[in-house]
Amino acid sequence: MTQHQLDPEAFATFEHAGWEAAASTYADAFDRFTTQAIEPLLNAVGAGPGVRLLDVACGPGWLAAAAVKRDASVVGIDFAESVLAEARRRHSGLDFRQGNAEELAFGDAEFGAVAMSFGLLHLARPEQALREAYRVLRSGGKLGFTVWSRPEEAKVFSIVQRAIEAHGKTDVGLPPGPPFFRFSDPVECQRVLVEAGFVEPRVEQVPMAWRLPSAEHFFQAMLDGTVRTRGVLRAQTPEALDAIRAAAVEEASAYRQGDAVEIPAPAVLASAVKP
Repeated sequence: MTQHQLDPEAFATFEHAGWEAAASTYADAFDRFTTQAIEPLLNAVGAGPGVRLLDVACGPGWLAAAAVKRDASVVGIDFAESVLAEARRRHSGLDFRQGNAEELAFGDAEFGAVAMSFGLLHLARPEQALREAYRVLRSGGKLGFTVWSRPEEAKVFSIVQRAIEAHGKTDVGLPPGPPFFRFSDPVECQRVLVEAGFVEPRVEQVPMAWRLPSAEHFFQAMLDGTVRTRGVLRAQTPEALDAIRAAAVEEASAYRQGDAVEIPAPAVLASAVKP
């Protein structure tokens, strides 16, 4: 495969445009999926009464709302206005603001916890985001983030990837970004956390599965409600996309359970403490 040099600005622009376009579809399709990791993530950062929590890349506001139910004080930030509109519509009265994870608009030591629910893998400069999280945390505060497990475990990605490799093109000229599954490796999670200044890094796997009415619903959600995968799929020829769809639907159908398909996709949860 052709190797391309990462241009952080180009990748960030691509991600921003993608989330502006996919905000409502993502919120509807992924509601009962990514939310499965929220309670473990809030446990890892100690969200509860008296804790001021920053929800970075807050998306539709699911984590922020769950933290408020624990009596935490929460600020949610995201870079996409369409995403923030979804969050405000679904969770009126919560504090959602436009913001950049790599350049947080907060002073030093303002928060007792920082959480990123599947946001780190969409950033051009993840190490910078971790350093910023460290900066805004108080001493003793906790950072936690979730990402996807390796594709051989997170089947929702490997199903589509195999179909693209078999029937389409993987290199379609999208701005290259950091490796999507970089932080699926626990050793890499621990390394970057320690490098950012954190101590007591912990990494665990959170069992998850995506339950959808059909394999066709699964493929359509990946086509409409994601960013990188959506970009690759929409760059295919109509004939290739039809073949990719058919192959992915056939493989996903193997996960049918009763009146739905239930496709495994565990998460990696990493956390650490600011000394």
